[in-house]
Amino acid sequence: MAKITAVIDIGSNSIRMAIYEKTSRYAFRLLHEEKSRVRISENAYKNSGNLQAVPMQRAYNALENFLSIADSFHTKKILCVATSALRDAPNQKEFIHKVRNKLKLNIKVIDGEKEAYYGAMACANLLPKLHTSLSIDIGGGSTEFALIDDKKISNTLSLDLGTVRLKELFCDDANLEDAITYIDKQLEFLDKVEATTLVGVGGTFRAIAEVVMQEIGYPLDKIHAFTYNSTYFEDFISRILQADTKQLKELGMKENRFDVIKPGALILQRVIKKLRPQTLMASGVGVREGVYLADLLRHSQHKFPKHFNTSLRQILDVHVQEKNYSNQLNTISKKIFDLTHSYLQIEQKYRYELGIAAKLYSAGTNIHFYSKNKHAYTLIQNSLEYGFSHESIMLIATLSKYTKNKLPSTSHLKKYKLLLPQEQITNALSYMFSLSIALLSHRPRNIDFDLEFRENKLFVISQKNLYLSQEAVKKVECNQKITLNF
Repeated sequence: MAKITAVIDIGSNSIRMAIYEKTSRYAFRLLHEEKSRVRISENAYKNSGNLQAVPMQRAYNALENFLSIADSFHTKKILCVATSALRDAPNQKEFIHKVRNKLKLNIKVIDGEKEAYYGAMACANLLPKLHTSLSIDIGGGSTEFALIDDKKISNTLSLDLGTVRLKELFCDDANLEDAITYIDKQLEFLDKVEATTLVGVGGTFRAIAEVVMQEIGYPLDKIHAFTYNSTYFEDFISRILQADTKQLKELGMKENRFDVIKPGALILQRVIKKLRPQTLMASGVGVREGVYLADLLRHSQHKFPKHFNTSLRQILDVHVQEKNYSNQLNTISKKIFDLTHSYLQIEQKYRYELGIAAKLYSAGTNIHFYSKNKHAYTLIQNSLEYGFSHESIMLIATLSKYTKNKLPSTSHLKKYKLLLPQEQITNALSYMFSLSIALLSHRPRNIDFDLEFRENKLFVISQKNLYLSQEAVKKVECNQKITLNF
């Protein structure tokens, strides 16, 4: 696979491009993202699906600029797919041939099931593990669904429901009752579907989730994997449907969504009423990521290897230079956890986050040594994304920020209370992590000491000189009932 790959997604409402760089075999990072709201399907649904001249020219102009951007990154491969608008257009060849002949870009028009599969495959690989979940991707011309259970994807389906389609067929004439009848008829397949989580893909769901996050004062500025109660979501959607333009603005909705947010919200509302999921989860990934992953994972059945996380690997590839120290810190921190977690009454599940924090501890050093903890914290908050819940991300970031000599501050614990464990658990994990760093102060090539825990005492056993470790341990802030003995 080419090291730098661009993926272009031509949708009914927008054309988007993402440029990815491989950092190792299965790890990658996003280099650039571009979007143009060309509305290629504008007035198409009023004209038997035929694309109109002005929107086609807008789309052509955007693609020409996109290719220039891709070239500036020395992109070696470009994957371009088109969905509902071109799929439905009787005159699609006019646009496709023009782009191929003049821009030398091949557009692959994918069917609805393939579109649903790409979106679901991105969710299955890049969200926290999903069980009995239904993905929904509300686009401009169609809406895609797929059932996801762990990495298994089934029942991919595409319906003629879309924000632009509904706007032109019903909403422009304020024909709400007919719109609801049309939507509910399309959604009859949900009568036999059971899913506890509804996973929202695409701009409509993300736009609504973003304003929900603003309203509730959500502490983490990250849309991917944002999870919330479906009842509140449904109530908020009702407010959107009843709002005028001024009220939409007051809710925090972006102006470029004003004309299509209500049709999208109406589709989502009818789905929630039928499915009655317990929770809703926002996905920051979709068709583009699915197309990229299908290429990246083409030899592994479109799945990452077991226990592999691409975000973690990418940070290790790019930012962690001291791989040996990273692995040692991971080993020691988990050893301390294994010895003491029962005594400290900490659940086994937190061992994973502690180990990840240890592996990524030195990532900030690559940016600036004296502020390495601050940079590691910011890097983890923003880059440790795929496959992690917001709770995991914040715990790992917090452990990376408060290390060596201090426990997490009261203000920090208060700000992120919604996402962090109870204070005593966070502090205990922080202490374990700081203790691990202190014990490795002498930076051995190989770990030269062992640990034992008995009678509420942690014993450090070694034949080596651990003077620096002993001095460092004295400085570690501790509120745990553990005595350390060398």
